[in-house]
Order: sequence, then C-alpha cells, then structure tokens
Amino acid sequence: MQFKEIVGQAGIKQRLLNSVTENRVSHAQLFLGPEGSGSLALAVAYAQYLSCEDKQPDDSCGVCSSCRKYNKLMHPDLHFSYPFFAKHKDDTALTFIEQWREAFLGNPYMNLDTWRGYLDAENKQANINIAECHQIIKKLSFKPFESAYKILILWLPEYLDKEGNALLKIIEEPQPNTLFILVAQNQDQILNTILSRTQLVKVPCLHSQEVKQYLIAEHNQTEDAASEIAYLTNGNLTEALTMLQLDTKSYHELFVQWLRLCFSNKGLEVLSFVDSFAKMGRENQKNFLRYGISFIRECCLLMAGAGNLVHLPAKELETAQKMTNVLDLSKAQYISTELEKAHYHVERNANPKILFLDVSLQIIKILNLKTIPAGSQYIPN
Repeated sequence: MQFKEIVGQAGIKQRLLNSVTENRVSHAQLFLGPEGSGSLALAVAYAQYLSCEDKQPDDSCGVCSSCRKYNKLMHPDLHFSYPFFAKHKDDTALTFIEQWREAFLGNPYMNLDTWRGYLDAENKQANINIAECHQIIKKLSFKPFESAYKILILWLPEYLDKEGNALLKIIEEPQPNTLFILVAQNQDQILNTILSRTQLVKVPCLHSQEVKQYLIAEHNQTEDAASEIAYLTNGNLTEALTMLQLDTKSYHELFVQWLRLCFSNKGLEVLSFVDSFAKMGRENQKNFLRYGISFIRECCLLMAGAGNLVHLPAKELETAQKMTNVLDLSKAQYISTELEKAHYHVERNANPKILFLDVSLQIIKILNLKTIPAGSQYIPN
C-alpha cells in the first residue's frame, strides 16, 4: 500500500513522511479516525514507507523487495492484530491471516461488517482475546528479520477488553526498533491505560468532494451519481463503496416524487409507491431514508437563513429552495422525526409495506391537514 493509493489526507501523509525524515518515529502511535477515513490504509502505507529500501521524498518506491512483500501483506516484520470471532479459546489473529489478507487487499477501507463477511461469524461477538495478547508479546519479543523496524498494526483496539492490560509492559518498554500502530475509531472505548501510552495521530473524515472525485475517476460514476453518493455518505468512503453495489436509482428523484404524491394526497399512487419501496431491499430503504433526513436538514438550513452551510448539488439545491415555500421549520422537523423513526424500524426488520404506508400517511397529514402533534412544534427565539 502506497500513500498515493489513499484518497485525500494530504496533511496526514506529509506529517507521517516528516516523522520519518526527521527521525521522530514514536514507538507507539494511535491512528484515530472515523470509519471510511482511510486510517487503516494510512497505517499500512506508513509501515511500508518505514520498511522501504529505496524511500522516495513523498512515498515508498513500490518495487523493492520489501515493498513487493508489503503489497501481499507477507513481510516477515509486518504483523497484524484485529478482532475475530473465535471458535476456540486458543484462536489468535494468525488463525485468520489468509482471510485478513484477502479482505484488506480487496478493500483497504473495510469496516467490521465487511470483515465479518470473510469469516464464519455466526452470531458470535468480535473480540481480541487473551490468547491473541500473548501471541503479540511472543511475536514482538524477537528482533526484526529484514527491515529496520518490526511493526504491529492493531486494528480496532476498542475490542480489547481488560485482557489488553497484558500488553502494557511491551507497549511501554518494547524491544528496540519495534513499532506499535493502533488504528481506532472511538477513543472513548479504548482502555485508558493503553491510550496514555500512545502518540495520537488524528485522521479527519474525507471531504465530500474527495469522495466524489474518487468515484468518478476510479469507479466510472457520472457526476450526478458521484455527487449524490458523496453527499449521502458524508465523507465515509467505506459506505460510498458499499452503495456502489446497491441499486443506483436516484434517491433524490424518488424522495421528491414521494413528497409530491403526499402533498397532492394521491392515495392510490401513494400505495403504488409504497409497493415499490417494499421491493427496494433493506439497505436501499435505509439509504433512501438517510437521504431524506439529510435533504430535509438542508431545507431547514435554508429556512433558517443559513444557506451558506448548505452543500447540495445545483439540481437538488433548486428543489430544496422550492420546498421552502411549502414547508416551515415545524413541519420539516416533524417529517424528519418520522423518517428517523422509520430508519430505526427498518434496521429492526419492520414490515416495509406497513412502515412506509404509515410514514406516507403521517406526511400527508402534516402537509395537507397541517396537523402537528403536541410537543413537536418548533419554538422560535
């Protein structure tokens, strides 16, 4: 993995390069970034750069013996630890290393759900067990074989329970030229004893424009399709890649058509629309509702006079401006609440026909009868 393969994050890349050229490599670092930011890919690219035999000013060479082994995740001085679904108490990350290599090489922006798909997870909970902690200590007790550094990348240390305290001594007093890179998403769930022993590297979420350009350049998406996915996923490249595999029908067009039917109170057409929702599949239903929630939020910003905070493509912005003539803040808030409740119930396998019919009737009621339940009104200052 080279830095040039990673989307965006120019500032973090430069910081990591500088730490190597200025000989300021901390022995324990925590790459903290939200899902889809590329923090795991950055960790692997950083490790590859440290081990590269012909470092370039801005990246590893990609062709030396070390880089070729890194490209297959098979370098003898590169070790991984990650949550897994243990069947036996003596299972460790090495038990699943082939699946791990396949998963990461297939998608460096993977999340835990993607990783679960490569394993026979059944209904087990993911964790990093005590056997894995002992294995880490054993692996890192040896000197590097080929490179200047022996490197351990520990993905999602949030799944280290109290067993993680077994790693404290080796994290604080490692063997010479041993480097720990922890890649996390939620700082609050990491053991404080581990957190206090690492140098923090904050990885920000990607800009929507970066996600959009990546989808156009690497996945041949149209400008409109890439804009919609980037907007909907809010800088989460993992979700953006997942959405590429789903139905590509425009959520914007569907959502606006649905609201127009509700506004005109066309009962039979609404029923037909509800039937089409039911056939979309759960993930598409969730993404459709999330789009609706985001779109209504942008309408609220326009109504509140905060148009400078709105980041909608031109076509969708024009629609949102028109909708402000029909909606006020109290109506928009109520519709958003109904959409959020629907998203919650879709996640819990509610019957989609009943669910979307109920939401449609609630929206018809608010748009036509102008009836807002007590307690949900917007109270201006």
